[in-house]
Amino acid sequence: MYVCICKGITDNHIREAVDSGCDSLRDLRRELGVGSQCGKCARHARQILRETRSANEATSFSNSATAGEAVVFWPQTA
Repeated sequence: MYVCICKGITDNHIREAVDSGCDSLRDLRRELGVGSQCGKCARHARQILRETRSANEATSFSNSATAGEAVVFWPQTA
């Protein structure tokens, strides 16, 4: 789905950038140009950034847990 119409940036572009090391909206703006024109996409881009970081953290955490260990996920507060 297109997130930034001005620059033609999709949610997949944002997820790939986060996987490559972008960790903030400022990083995404520098790497992709998201939010640099009209700015209407910034809120949605930030949401995708947070979701992707959370998913990556959960995946790395579950991969690091050994068999028999309980995996606890704490609720994220805004």
